[in-house]
Amino acid sequence: MLPLWEVEAGKTYSLVISANNGLWRYKIGDTVRVEQTSPVKIRIAGRTKHYINAFGEELMVHNADEAIARACRDTGAMIANYTAAPVYAHGDKHGHHQWLIEFNSLPDDVEHFADVLDSHLQEVNSDYEAKRKGSIFLDRLTITEAHKGLFDRWLGSTGKLGGQRKVPRLSNDRKIIEDMLAMNRQ
Repeated sequence: MLPLWEVEAGKTYSLVISANNGLWRYKIGDTVRVEQTSPVKIRIAGRTKHYINAFGEELMVHNADEAIARACRDTGAMIANYTAAPVYAHGDKHGHHQWLIEFNSLPDDVEHFADVLDSHLQEVNSDYEAKRKGSIFLDRLTITEAHKGLFDRWLGSTGKLGGQRKVPRLSNDRKIIEDMLAMNRQ
């Protein structure tokens, strides 16, 4: 645990609130990116539970959000929502990430969009880039198109539609994406 005066600009931290005397502390579950240190300015970067690190790639929500925004800008696509999870290696196939994306405006070529997104993920996350290098550990991501309204239907099915509820962007397991994929097939 670092006190505020020891944080560095440009780094992401898990946020912990504590008493001045240190008798108690509480992990609130948010990650923050320190934008500057004097005065301290932070930006919410994601949730501590929402990440993918199945292959040592340490992909966080702020990386994914930035990469997908760049991919949309580069391809003219617009998205309503997304989630992603690992697909584990089996047989002679390497693992990869599966992205489930609800597009507001489809790119001309979804496979090209996947290439661009993968490239931007490598730019914003050096650990992802290292695992992707030569596809030795991790193959290129895949994209499954979600039907319009899928994310809202899924939230409704969990009793969490509306208000401040959001679909987890990244999961280190396949439970959420499998539930959503089953709904998408219906």
